[in-house]
Amino acid sequence: MSRSWLVTGAGGMLGQDVLTRLERDGESAVGLDRERLDITSPDAVRRAVEEYSPAVIVNCAAWTAVDDAETREDEALRVNGDGPRLLAEACAERGTVLIQVSTDYVFDGMAGEPYQEDAPTGPRSAYGRTKLVGEQAVCSLLPSTGYVVRTAWLYGAGGGNFVRTMIKLEGVKDTLDVVDDQRGQPTWTADLADRLVRLGQGALAGTAPAGVYHGTSGGETTWFGFTQAIFESLGADPERVRPTDSAAFARPAPRPAYSVLGHDRWKSAGIEPIRDWRDALTEAFPSLLGAS
Repeated sequence: MSRSWLVTGAGGMLGQDVLTRLERDGESAVGLDRERLDITSPDAVRRAVEEYSPAVIVNCAAWTAVDDAETREDEALRVNGDGPRLLAEACAERGTVLIQVSTDYVFDGMAGEPYQEDAPTGPRSAYGRTKLVGEQAVCSLLPSTGYVVRTAWLYGAGGGNFVRTMIKLEGVKDTLDVVDDQRGQPTWTADLADRLVRLGQGALAGTAPAGVYHGTSGGETTWFGFTQAIFESLGADPERVRPTDSAAFARPAPRPAYSVLGHDRWKSAGIEPIRDWRDALTEAFPSLLGAS
């Protein structure tokens, strides 16, 4: 079997880091952005898989406009649900491994302890519902070669994200009001990319069982606590960050109050979970500062 990799959504923040990680390992990889591959097109998906004949596909393509999905769920479903299904169908025909990137939004966000990989799902937003459809397609069509990796609170140098926004706002705002009633795990895309690549390598080696994994950092914090850590990394006074609640920033889509995920499944693949979010932020910060 070919050892080549195909990364969809390669123009995005995570897709860029996956390609960088593959290059570091000397893996043969092709990255296709939205202009080069529309994953909602059966013909386009079929042609891409036939042309590149990858051993592993990492699907980073997604509809990520959470609020827009509330009024455009059909469009979001085509990308987040139909796209993964089409990729899974193509992979099933060729025995190709598919790694589908998913989200904490498939849960209801009301728990008081970390959601494990086998916890019951219950999305409360259109975005979460559409991502769950994609998960179910991959797991049902590829029971032995399909992987779902749920992640959350992503940041990186290759795109717009919370950290880069806070870096900019620190320079122009005397104080910032930031939500303190949503808990999660800030996750650096470079760390997630590393686990996606190692998972794919494990799949090819037969050492990583198929199924659901959680790709978020260790530890937990709130957006308020995360922002204070960003300010500290800038050498700015963290007291300039003031806590508020979600009601102050009403959005069309409900945000999970609790997005903390458990990581027990990685043990079965012989891969350690992602490190604590604070350690990752320290290492990531110079690249984020440069990008901003």
